[in-house]
Amino acid sequence: MLLCIDTGNTNTVFAVWDGEKFLTMLRTATEHQRTADQYFVWFSTLMQHHGLDVKIDEVIISSTVPRVVFNLRVLADRYFNCRPLVVGKPDCLLPNPPRVDRSAQVGPDRLVNTAGAFDRHGGDLVVVDFGTATTFDVVSKDGAYIGGVIAPGVNLSLEALHLAAAALPHVDITKPEHVIGTNTVACMQSGVFWGYVGLVRGVCDRILEERERPMKIIGTGGLAPLFSQGDVLFDVIEDDLTMHGLTVIHRYNKENQ
Repeated sequence: MLLCIDTGNTNTVFAVWDGEKFLTMLRTATEHQRTADQYFVWFSTLMQHHGLDVKIDEVIISSTVPRVVFNLRVLADRYFNCRPLVVGKPDCLLPNPPRVDRSAQVGPDRLVNTAGAFDRHGGDLVVVDFGTATTFDVVSKDGAYIGGVIAPGVNLSLEALHLAAAALPHVDITKPEHVIGTNTVACMQSGVFWGYVGLVRGVCDRILEERERPMKIIGTGGLAPLFSQGDVLFDVIEDDLTMHGLTVIHRYNKENQ
């Protein structure tokens, strides 16, 4: 069985892949202090809770937080007796290497999203991922990552607004009933929701204009379904795109060892 691990700035997701489908996806807060032993206790306890008794013998990791990778490597070695593939490291091959500036470092999450999206939808794509940052990944016709856009994430923007203006409260992210708010909370919800709808639409329109070709727009991340309510922003929404991308990269490495 393959264990796919995706570590973002906010959350870390463990998913067990049996070769055809994901048996489970487990989510925990990302904490760089967490040890391999703590990861294993958390993981094994939840696997037992879900009634899953499987043997993990392969691990692949994508992490935007470099400090957690060491303990995840120890987890794979100590408890699953395997050497993990780590996306972005030289020994982890990519189906289509990125074409960016020579000195540029591409986030592993963007490489994984590119691989997963190309496998499912072919090339000429824009992948919009609502995470700690809101990212736009441009995928060429042949499946290579060729650049993109990084904007502040929705929750990050809300937190910055709250911290910079003491009178403004924390609010839930939701589609407001009206654009014009009649109280502080409604005004903030409208600004965030319709502001990000405008951001996504505006950036995607400019990407398509610059590329001068039709492109499919893929939405992913927890907030993608919410923002699709505001406009026809996405051609497709993919809930498990990052995890699927990890299985694609793992398969490619097994076939090309």
